[in-house]
Amino acid sequence: MSLSHTAAEYMLSDALLPDPSGSRAKGLRLELPSDRLLKFITVGLPLFLVSLAFAREFSAGSQISCFSPTNFTGKQSAYVDTACWDSLVHHGFDAKGHAVTKSLWALKVFPYSLLVVAVLMYLPYLLWRYAAAPALHSDLLFIIDELDKSYNRSVRLVQHMRKVQQASAEPEQFWEEYERARQERYFEFPLLERYLTCKQHTHSLVFIYILRNLLLLLFLAATCLYLVFLHLNIFFQDEFSCSIKTGLLEAEPHIPPLIPCKVVFFSIFQLISLSVGGVYILLIPVVIYNALQLCQWDKGLLSVYEMLPAFDLLSRKMLSCPINDLNVILLFLRANISELTSFSRLNAVSALRDTTANKQDIDTVVDFMTLVAGLEATKPKH
Repeated sequence: MSLSHTAAEYMLSDALLPDPSGSRAKGLRLELPSDRLLKFITVGLPLFLVSLAFAREFSAGSQISCFSPTNFTGKQSAYVDTACWDSLVHHGFDAKGHAVTKSLWALKVFPYSLLVVAVLMYLPYLLWRYAAAPALHSDLLFIIDELDKSYNRSVRLVQHMRKVQQASAEPEQFWEEYERARQERYFEFPLLERYLTCKQHTHSLVFIYILRNLLLLLFLAATCLYLVFLHLNIFFQDEFSCSIKTGLLEAEPHIPPLIPCKVVFFSIFQLISLSVGGVYILLIPVVIYNALQLCQWDKGLLSVYEMLPAFDLLSRKMLSCPINDLNVILLFLRANISELTSFSRLNAVSALRDTTANKQDIDTVVDFMTLVAGLEATKPKH
């Protein structure tokens, strides 16, 4: 008999979760995988492409090529290129023959506008990091710690029950007291459940998360509209007529009124704008999907933890409208499932409960541990 008792003690001691070796605070992920991917693409893509644009600009030397008259010297031709690039104004004529001008200055600032786009795309991340991440970090630390502790309390409860049952002279009386304790909810650990219930009535995290996605959606749409504007007005005109008859050169008779010029890196700007616009359009549904995640509960996580004694958020239908802080916390608990050691244990117990012949004998992890400890021989059926 002592051998079976020793084996039961070893099984119960092995079921206890070990204390975490390191600090959980450093390993917590305060961004969802999809949000991290969005940040990497929306911020990194324009920075990468603008670096290519600047590299092409510096390596090519002159940004435009003007066809100066043949009687111009080399210095005069260089002056024409510099003056036309500084002005970057197209001189033409309308259908009635009137002179019109069109500024192509957006071509000059296009690489810098990509830097502005990258900064704008980083603003929603900064909002989440400084407005919501500290509160979310403390919530996750507390909830993960309490979930693991609740599992350990259940195992220690079975250890204590086993010692009391061994010392009891009347096993039937012990099990009657056990059933009465279950009915009167003496085994519940209300702190965690009440804390999660309280989070259903707060909306600060969900407000900031929705605001973050709305800002990102707004910046994506604004960038796409800006690129469409550039293509419709500028990015189909790589050649323009430049006038240098200004200032001291206005009265010079040997200078032609208009000099044809061509933008050297025009095709590169077109490729960069199409790449950024195409990728951003594809990312818009991803942002919308991230926001729509809050319209439904992640019930898989809570259903597993209903194996804990008196943890019945789902069965008591306490989950109301999903747009609240608790749903955000559940999403991030799912992203930090590796830090939640008790989840794999309870998930295995839930799977065993679903495959066992007598499902009514296993309501909580306490019931499962009593079977593991060999107390089912004298335990009455429910």
